Amino acid sequence: MRALRPRWAWPGGLLLALALGLVAYFVQREATDAERRPIVIGLLHALSGPMAESDAPLVAAVKMAVEELNAGGGLLGRRVELRIGDSRSDPSAAAAAAERLIGTEQAAVLFGCGSSACREAVRPVVEAHRHLLFHPAAHEGMALSAHIVYTGPTPNQQALPATGWAMGGFGRRVYLVGTDGLYQRRLGIVLRDFVQLGGGQLLGERYLPLGAGDMGAVMADLRRLRPDVVLSAISGAGNQAFFDALVAAGLGDQPVLSLGAAEPEMKAFGGGRLGRHFSAWSYLQSQPGPANEAFLARLRRRQGEAALASDTAVSAYLGVQIWAAAVREVGSPQTEAVTVNVLHQSVTAPQGSATVDGRSRHLWRQLRIAQVRPDGQLREVVLLPRYIRPEPWPSFRSAEYWMAELSRIEVER
Repeated sequence: MRALRPRWAWPGGLLLALALGLVAYFVQREATDAERRPIVIGLLHALSGPMAESDAPLVAAVKMAVEELNAGGGLLGRRVELRIGDSRSDPSAAAAAAERLIGTEQAAVLFGCGSSACREAVRPVVEAHRHLLFHPAAHEGMALSAHIVYTGPTPNQQALPATGWAMGGFGRRVYLVGTDGLYQRRLGIVLRDFVQLGGGQLLGERYLPLGAGDMGAVMADLRRLRPDVVLSAISGAGNQAFFDALVAAGLGDQPVLSLGAAEPEMKAFGGGRLGRHFSAWSYLQSQPGPANEAFLARLRRRQGEAALASDTAVSAYLGVQIWAAAVREVGSPQTEAVTVNVLHQSVTAPQGSATVDGRSRHLWRQLRIAQVRPDGQLREVVLLPRYIRPEPWPSFRSAEYWMAELSRIEVER
């Protein structure tokens, strides 16, 4: 018997057309909703722990950059929404926070890590997700990732030329002190060779726990060895203890080149108490020029007249600007497309310009050496006129040599 066809059944072609139409409608609606939703980005810094004080200006700089983007209409007509992860000054906590920001918060990009230890803990996370991190702190070199843009200086852009200047001006008998961290240990092996190849002598080398307050052993070294110049790679609040100890020990006239203290830390902790205290960065808050004056005016409107800017904070701010330029050019915040495009970006910076070196994923940078004046302000004494191309692998030794040295210090630790 032939089956009876219900009179209300729709013809197959019409039903298919209706289904396709509904799919197209919901796809279009989803795409339209996505275009209206905020672009979520992640900020990863220490809000607690011994690195919180030194990371605070970086957090403020990224927040200001995001506020400026939104005040200008956002990106691609969409508001930029900042989600924050607290690293708690702990690399493992930083990795967990990065995983949450990428996986749960769906952040299109991450900005942060005020230390190399944090960066190296987060690197496997961003690489596994094929994601993107902008890292603003000084980079010790000898490591690169296709998923990180390094906006801080490499040794050949900061530590090495500044050390060469100090040895030429004060003498070649050098003492090195630093926080016991990945950046300082790796920088130490580069500086050790650089000093020796330059005809100098590294008299001593000492690394202290993060946030250490006891500088007795360092002061004993300085009295005994009497170096021509001290290179300090102490980071964070440990600088206050170091500067206090120098004054208390009657060593206020000891030449000191700070490679780890940012400008606000030098002013707050060092002030003008040390007679021959110098620092080396690309950016100085006191440098003249309309671009820096406009940047500081915006900063002070948001944070008050006492707001201080550092090279590392400006590097954090520029990371947001460079990422935003790539998003505009691509026409999408899609991470993989931005990761490629960002290598071609150049933006205006408070200190001049910021251009990404596509070969190394670092910025070209100038070098300024400044002395801390009696009033605590920094006075520029040297400006290298040319921008320095980044060399993550110091060129005076082979890559194989540096890899062997890295392996050695990891065993020693």
